[in-house]
Order: sequence, then C-alpha cells, then structure tokens
Amino acid sequence: MKFNLLTDLLIIFGLSIPVVYIFFRLKISPLVGFLIAGILAGPYGLGLIHETENIEVMSEIGVVLLLFTIGIEFSLRELLKIKRIILLGGGLQISLTAAVVSLLLWWLGYSPETAVFMGLIVALSSTAIVLKLLQEKGEIYSAHGRIALGILIFQDIAAVLIIILAPLLAGEAVVGNDLLELLFRGIGLVLLTLVSARYVVPFVLFNMAKTRNNELFLLSVVVIGLAVAWITSIAGLSLALGAFLAGLIISESEYAAQALGTVISFKDMFMSIFFISTGMMLNLDQMLTHLPLILTATALVLVLKTTVNALTTFLIGFPLHTMILVGFSLAQVGEFSLVTAQVGFENGIFSETIYQEFLAVTVLSMVVTPFFTELGYYSAVSSQQLSLPKILTNNRYSLQDGGQEEELENHLVIIGYGVSGKNVGIAAKKASIPYIVIEINPETVRQEKLNGVNIIYGDAAQKAVLEHTGIKTAKSIVITAGNPVSTWKIIEVANRLNPDIHIIARTHFLDTIDSFYALGADEVISDEFECSIELFSRVLNKYMVPVKEIETMNNQLRADHYMMLRGPEIQRKNVSGLSLDFSGVEVKSIRVEKHSKAAEKTLGDLDLRNKYGVTVIAISRNHRLMYDLRAETKFSPDDILLVISPPEQLEEIRELFENGA
Repeated sequence: MKFNLLTDLLIIFGLSIPVVYIFFRLKISPLVGFLIAGILAGPYGLGLIHETENIEVMSEIGVVLLLFTIGIEFSLRELLKIKRIILLGGGLQISLTAAVVSLLLWWLGYSPETAVFMGLIVALSSTAIVLKLLQEKGEIYSAHGRIALGILIFQDIAAVLIIILAPLLAGEAVVGNDLLELLFRGIGLVLLTLVSARYVVPFVLFNMAKTRNNELFLLSVVVIGLAVAWITSIAGLSLALGAFLAGLIISESEYAAQALGTVISFKDMFMSIFFISTGMMLNLDQMLTHLPLILTATALVLVLKTTVNALTTFLIGFPLHTMILVGFSLAQVGEFSLVTAQVGFENGIFSETIYQEFLAVTVLSMVVTPFFTELGYYSAVSSQQLSLPKILTNNRYSLQDGGQEEELENHLVIIGYGVSGKNVGIAAKKASIPYIVIEINPETVRQEKLNGVNIIYGDAAQKAVLEHTGIKTAKSIVITAGNPVSTWKIIEVANRLNPDIHIIARTHFLDTIDSFYALGADEVISDEFECSIELFSRVLNKYMVPVKEIETMNNQLRADHYMMLRGPEIQRKNVSGLSLDFSGVEVKSIRVEKHSKAAEKTLGDLDLRNKYGVTVIAISRNHRLMYDLRAETKFSPDDILLVISPPEQLEEIRELFENGA
C-alpha cells in the first residue's frame, strides 16, 4: 500500500514528460500538457491510476504553494493599492455573473435554489490557472494582472460564503451567528497578518538566517506558510487564501527574495500535480454521452463570463484593451467551484447528473483556458486598431505606481557587502549609479537597511533572488564573494537571465580565473595578481619609469587576464620592456657634455641597450622632462639623462657622455 503513491507519481510524471515536451515543441502552454497527461492517466482515460485521493491532496498543496509565492511577490502595500478592485470589482463580477446565470437557468426550467447556487459557483474562476499563466508571461503587475488578482481574491473569500449559504438554499436553517462569527474570524485574521508581518515573522526569519543554515531557513518559511494557511482554514476560510496571506506576511520582510527562492521549486512540482489531477477528473464517458450539451454549456459559460468580466472591468474604470484581457483570462470555471459544487450535491441542491455535467464543463473550460487566453491577447491587440469612443479607450481609474515598485533600469547589482562591496556601493552612489545589494549576512542587511542602503537578504545563486533585483534590466553585476562555487552559480544564472549583462567577478584562487571567463564573466579580479600589479607598479615608479608607461602595462596585464604574470618566463621578458633585472642595478643621472662622444648622436646611433645593457629612462632638457624616447631621439649638450645601468658599466657610460672626445 505504501508504494501506491510512489507508483502513481512515477506514472503521472513519466507520462507528463513526453506530453509536455510535445506541447512545448508546438509552443503550447505546458499547462495544457499536464491537463492532457491527467486525462490520459486518470480513471476515465487509460486507467493507469484509479485511486486519486493522494494525488488530490498533493494538488491542494500545489495551490497552497502557488498562492504562497504570489503573496511573497506581491506585498501588503500592493494589496492595499488594489482594495478598490478587490471590493468593487470582485463584488460586481460575482453579482453580475451569478445574476445572469441564475436567470438563464431559471428560464431553462431549473429550480430557483439550483439556479442561484449554480450561478454563484459558475462565477468563480481558476486562481491556480490564471495566476500561473500571468506568472509565465510576467504580467502579475500589469493592469489586467492586478485586476484579475483582485477579483480572484474576492472570489476565494466568496467561496466560503457560498458554502455557508448552501444549507439555506437546500431549505435548512442557517444560524445568523455563523455569519457574525465568520466576520469576527476574518477581522482576527487581518489583525494576525498585520502583527505577524510587523513583528513576529521578521524576528523569526532574522534568527534563522543568522544560523546560515539553508535547511533551517527553508523549514521556517514552510512552517510559517502552512501555519497561517492552517489558521485560516480553522477560521472557516480557504487554505489558498491563508497561503496568500502567509506570503504577504513574509513579503514585508527583507527575507522575501530568499524565501521565494527556497520554495519555488517545490511549488512548480506540486502545481504540475494539481493540473494533472484536474485532468483526471474529466469523465470521458460522461462527456461523450452528453457531448453536445457539455460543449454548448462550456462555450456559453466562456462567452458569458468573458462579457461579464469585461463589463466589470469597464465599470471600475479601465479601457477596452484591459477589459478584453481580463474578460478572457477569467472566463473559465475554477477549482473552488468543484469544492462548492460537491457541497451543493451533498445538500441535495442538484442531482448527480447535473453534478457530473458541471464537473465536465468546469474541467473542459480549464483545459481550453490557455488557448482562450491567447485569443484574448489577439483580440486586445486587434481592438487597438479600431476607431472607438473615448469612453472605451480612456483609463478612468489609474492604479497607483503602475507596478510593484519603481523598476530599476541599467542599474548595478552588487553581490556581497563586505569591504569590497561597500566600496563599490560608495563609488556607485557618488557617480549617481542606481544599485541594489544582495547580502547573505542578515545582521549586515538589517544594519544597512537602517542606513538607507537598497539591500536584500538572499543567496544570489538562486534565480528568484537575482530576479528580485531586476537582473533582467541591470547593466552590470559585481560579485565580491570569494567562494568560487557560489560565484560559478551566480555567473551562470545571471548570464541566463540577462545575456547582455556585464559581469565582474572577484576571486582569491588562481585556478578559478579561466573557469569564470568560460562561464561568461567579462572581467575577473584576482586579489593576488592585483596586489602584484600594485607592488611592481610602485617598484617601477621608484625606478622612475614614466607613469603613463606603467598604466599602459597594467591595462595590458588586465586585458590579457594576467597572462604575463601567470607565466614567470613571460613576466621577466615583458613586465617593463627592460632586458635586465631590478636587482643589482643603479639608477643614475648623467649630463651630456658639449664635446662628449654622445653629443648630437641619437639613441639608435649609440645602441646603449645592446652594447652596454643600459636603458635611458628619461631626458631633462631646459628643465622639461622627456619620456617618449625613440631611436631617433638626439642627445643635446647639457641634457641630463636618467639611466638604469649595471654598476660595472657606469664608468664606461660616464666616459661616453661626460668626457670630451
């Protein structure tokens, strides 16, 4: 028995791989692939899986994790910005949809109780599918994305009220205290969210982060999410709503990016199970038996909900383009409708036949949602080509700030805020370059936040953490951490998210330089070699080599990835362009006498380096210093030469320049 779950998981994931791969090659949303895989694997398809209870439990975890991650990305401040959409938009959408569907069903001969209940559950849309599609397109913070999210939040709350009203519609008495008690529970939940976001969660995550133990931090995040979801369910609300609130609580802390990075892989796995389990519910036999009715009902629901959703969007003040996108995205019947439908069936509001037909319409509407949403994008683009009245094109209500935060562009991302990172930040600030810092030390994050630094806590090797910094629009990233394994991961992820970003990485270890360049780093700074460059620059400066030549040499060394320093033989030959060592040499000044052998001769004529091993570094002529010496440079009487010479050659050189012919 204990191997049943493992076997089921092996079947559904094994079947999903080829199906999703085919849909990927066809450029169709993977969601459709998972739904089709569920239909094939389920009891009504190939019959590979008969007991779906365990799969359904894991699918519910997927919905919880999806709403949890959405909450982390969204934040309480963003939620307050769309309160008008949640209350007014959500209220209008539920009311209008329920009214139209109820009247239609009553006209078709259904009882008033059945018509009203069906109207209410048809009004609910799929939170999981809509938010997943918005996430894939990166449109959670677009106007239509935020409107859809606001309406979905209201629908999740309304689902609880529908379940409470089910006995009333079935003719049973509902105690008035139930609604009052639910209201007080809701208020308590809001207070819990605010207090936790302000005091409890930051304290817990700060102490967990201080341990530098990723497993402990992950467990803490998961426990916070599950605990709030559990408390919400105890209060009579949905687990998904609780998970969303848990995400909102964490979003207010500086640990949001790291929390998102730790749970996002789990979310993706469990969400795939949710879509597979949804596909399993589609009874193909039932669907084929009542195929004309189910297809007609599905088409009618999609058209009706699209129209009502678009009208709701118009009534709260948005133009036609947004109306169409919201209308098409929320057109399906959702997963919470399946839960409420079961309650209605158990209370005798409708028969088993109607229940099965409703399940088929619900699942079918969810299956076609990705295609229907694409049709919405096409329609929205086409609508912009039309000449329409201003009332349909003007935005009569503006969402505050238009997004999550003021989005950074062409900014600098600094990984690590030790001495190196802090100095880079100071330089960026002085140059008015916008920057954001990722730091793994929670104490540093807390302190620097108080100092006004734009800093977040997290492991920069995680994709979600880098995305939180706006890496896709960043111009440069500086990796100051010395750990080569972390740096490898950061370079790889940063290049994948933004192939055009300029990557500067620091390393302690010589053998990592080439691997950093191979992964895509544009510049690698070696602590040891930079120290070497500074040391020999000072030596050359002491021996009066021109500063310009030293700078040129240093630039060449860095451009060659320190190759001249990494090969000792090359170093001796190229570092200064001299054919002698710095040990055992003399730096002397010599005056060119009027009647000396060298007067009026050129450097090329004398060939000092080859004949004597002597290098003329500079010439002082009429109190002006000449550095740019060439073979044709001529020595004039009274020139003062600065030369590097072996001690044994000094006397011979003096004879050449100082003694008369």
